[in-house]
Amino acid sequence: MLAPLISSSANPRQRDAITSTDGPLLIIAGPGSGKTFTLVERVVYLITEKGVTPEQLMVVTFTDKAAQELTTRIANRLVAIGVRFNLNEMYLGTFHSICLRWLQDHREFTRLKRNFTLMDQFDQQYFLYQHLRDYDAIPGVELLLGDPQKTSAWYRTEKLLRWVNTVSEEALEPEALIAAPDPAISTLGRCAALYRQQLDEANALDFSAIQHEALRLLRFYPAIRDAMRQRIAYLMVDEYQDTNTIQEFILMELAQGEAPNLCVVGDDDQGLYRFRGATIRNILQFKEKFAPGVCKQVFLETNYRSHPAIIDFYNGWMAGQDWEHDGQTFRYPKTIVPRDDAFPERPVVLKLAAKTADAWHAEVLDLLHGLRDAGTLTDWNQVAFLFRSVKHEQVRGLATFLEAQGIPVYSPRANQFFDREEIRLIIGALIFLFPQFPQVRMWKPDAHLDIWDYYDEQCFRPFAEHLRQPENADLLKWARRKARDHMALTQNADYAFAGLFYELLRFPLFSRYLDETLLQNGLLDSRPMRNLGLFSQMLNKFEYLHHVSVLTPDYLEKNLRDLFNQFLRFLHDGGINEYEDEAEYAPSGHVSFLTIHQAKGLEFPVVVVGSLGAVPRKQYSAVDVVLEGYLARPPYEPLEKTKFYDFRRLYYTAFSRAQNLLLLTALEVNGTGRTPSRYFTDYYTPLPSWRAGQVKLAAVPLAHIKDVKLKREYSFTSHLTVFENCAEQYRFFRELAFAPLRKNPILFGTLVHQTIEDIHKTVLRGEQQRVTADQIAAWFDTNYAYLTRRERVYLAPPIRQLALEHVLRYVRRNGNDWSHIREAEVDVSLVKDEYILAGKVDLIQGEGDTVEVVDFKSERKLDVNDPRDRERLNQYRRQLEVYAHIIEQRTGLTVSRTHLYYTSEEGGNPYISFDKNTRSVERTIAVFDEVVQRIEAKDFAIPERPAKACSACDLRHYCDAKNWEFRVPS
Repeated sequence: MLAPLISSSANPRQRDAITSTDGPLLIIAGPGSGKTFTLVERVVYLITEKGVTPEQLMVVTFTDKAAQELTTRIANRLVAIGVRFNLNEMYLGTFHSICLRWLQDHREFTRLKRNFTLMDQFDQQYFLYQHLRDYDAIPGVELLLGDPQKTSAWYRTEKLLRWVNTVSEEALEPEALIAAPDPAISTLGRCAALYRQQLDEANALDFSAIQHEALRLLRFYPAIRDAMRQRIAYLMVDEYQDTNTIQEFILMELAQGEAPNLCVVGDDDQGLYRFRGATIRNILQFKEKFAPGVCKQVFLETNYRSHPAIIDFYNGWMAGQDWEHDGQTFRYPKTIVPRDDAFPERPVVLKLAAKTADAWHAEVLDLLHGLRDAGTLTDWNQVAFLFRSVKHEQVRGLATFLEAQGIPVYSPRANQFFDREEIRLIIGALIFLFPQFPQVRMWKPDAHLDIWDYYDEQCFRPFAEHLRQPENADLLKWARRKARDHMALTQNADYAFAGLFYELLRFPLFSRYLDETLLQNGLLDSRPMRNLGLFSQMLNKFEYLHHVSVLTPDYLEKNLRDLFNQFLRFLHDGGINEYEDEAEYAPSGHVSFLTIHQAKGLEFPVVVVGSLGAVPRKQYSAVDVVLEGYLARPPYEPLEKTKFYDFRRLYYTAFSRAQNLLLLTALEVNGTGRTPSRYFTDYYTPLPSWRAGQVKLAAVPLAHIKDVKLKREYSFTSHLTVFENCAEQYRFFRELAFAPLRKNPILFGTLVHQTIEDIHKTVLRGEQQRVTADQIAAWFDTNYAYLTRRERVYLAPPIRQLALEHVLRYVRRNGNDWSHIREAEVDVSLVKDEYILAGKVDLIQGEGDTVEVVDFKSERKLDVNDPRDRERLNQYRRQLEVYAHIIEQRTGLTVSRTHLYYTSEEGGNPYISFDKNTRSVERTIAVFDEVVQRIEAKDFAIPERPAKACSACDLRHYCDAKNWEFRVPS
């Protein structure tokens, strides 16, 4: 007997939203109204009541974290009611991740080639910077980017980034813009056309282009679109108020018929992302996309989060704005109401004011101590400070003061990465290792960059002071020797900057940040090691982007200028976010300093809202006004009103994060820079001070931060194997995300594997007649071209021909009979109690309810009778057992055998086969469970150093110097 299909805690409106599954549905979900709960229950209802299969569902979230939380909650709910369901076959994720999955599945129908590069925002901007001269050659480019004589190159690439993304996000075609009579719009079209050409040449993709390519795929290949429509029966989109034009176009391509099963959820009052291309019109005009009466609308207005007085306050805040213009209303009228409960009858919306910075600091400290002393605050993480920006000097000053008073502050987006001691010292060390840097950084005698002051005073000087200490004598000796070598470099070194970084870690000045016990102590103690991991990623990215593999005499000076004058300078000026744990949004023992955008979707018992000196700000330019005439849809919100609408929405989001106490805080200023600004005065002035007699902090119980237990994904090859080989390697390269030095990739095996994958995909599409020797050679050559472009290593012609022969031999052995193939390159996953077990299966073959699993190997075939091969064979067997376990558990099919297929085998049997052994599978899964428990407990102890893994490990210098405390894991 199944548990109730709909949770009994659902209120009538939530139940209505859950069970209204046929036709379009608009859910307006106010803050704290159980939106995620409703989405989870709706998915469960579709599965259990409507018989929906995983591949028929598409659920879109705004962030990866939201997707992870939704996956966890759906999985837990299905397990609780005894339903087997493979979430991996369901489209659940952000628009970007789902669209990327489509592009990978149908890559041959896009401009993309295999092994394409996916660029993040910094990669994209740096890519544009490296090509800025090409854009400067376009007539009229100053209309978009500004005068090159008055603005920096980095600032201009920031503007260029915004414009090329706008073209993608608005689904505009460069050719149409080029033909525009307006010179700025025509120039924009030329910039967009050039950018797309450069992306093609680089075989690269940015996040905006992912969606653009996905839309083209749906529009230009109706067969693919129709297949997706037939597959996806139910679509749900969360945070619909923050979607953009192209995302709605993609949805409407998939939503077939006059009444598609399309459910969108959101709150127009919390639309915050206009600056990223989002448009509130998507949610406000959603019902108008269908005939009258077709789209159902449900309002979730009961707030389960906040005290009624807090709700009244932010209801009043929204009522203070006139939302009408020219007879049109740009907001759904709504009134949020509190849950039916007893609440303390004390003031809970308060103000915290001061006239000077010192007084403000003291007042905040007194508040925090007052909450603690009242006995209601049991963990600093119950308090969150929300600001428009946490990079403001006033905000950073307060954070510094609190930390000096013993109250840790969690503020990962405060732009403090380059202020951290460990980062300043590692940069100082790299500068010390290149004594020529002060001279070679100058391109003319009077040249100066502000970043040099940072390098000289905050990095080099403290590092040099540390070198004078006796405990750093070994570091001084080593660094002097390296500096002499670099000053007179006459031949290629066997390392580059990242290699020096890993050597530096062995010295106590840096190894003190890396002790594993610090990882278990909490975020504050582990932050330095995570920052060093992030710095290793930066060096790795620099060396890749600038084609630096080793230091050479001819290019050393250029490499130094590129690294310090450009790459690190742009990262410094743009700001780097520090580590954020998605499973712990409010780390224990810390008060949170967050941006309002960062706090969206979160809740805290005590919320202190600052930045009250803010005023509505214009967010558009003269070019934006002209561009409105070229957009795919006519203008919607009046541009001159948007700054007022967005201002209300921003602070409404901030105020509605509070559960028990809401405080508005201001360092009050009269005259210029008035704080609070006139937009807050009517709301701020009447509030009682937190020190007022009627305020009793002890009388207001505070909730605890809710435990967000996200299920993490673990795989055999990326997690279990790495951990078993060396838990210390796992700690650095998986847990702390250190970037390993770029080694020669296994080019041969990857090339063979990718070409066999092309064959399997073609066969599964029913096009086996295309599998000819010529076509295989064409696939092989294309894969080789783009793989070598990405990895920058090559195969000698005889070795390359040998790789092709591996593929052709596999095809000949099949005799063009592919009837046994069921699936190829299958992402499989299994939701377990504590984690998600995942893997990628090369080939599933068989008939009926019995299948076999095949994993391809291009190496020498192992000898089952040779003791030297036993360890590797055992590892492969266990990997196949994990795959078999996942397949059986998620599908109900029986895996009778598993195989290793060796493409290298010429005359003999290419298979090594393993019969199914249930007890062996159970033992392997039990070991996997134990390893995951250790990883999540941050237990990386090892009984001894694994000699085989140490010889070529990037960490060998650090480990050689480490004072080990070996321990056999319990």
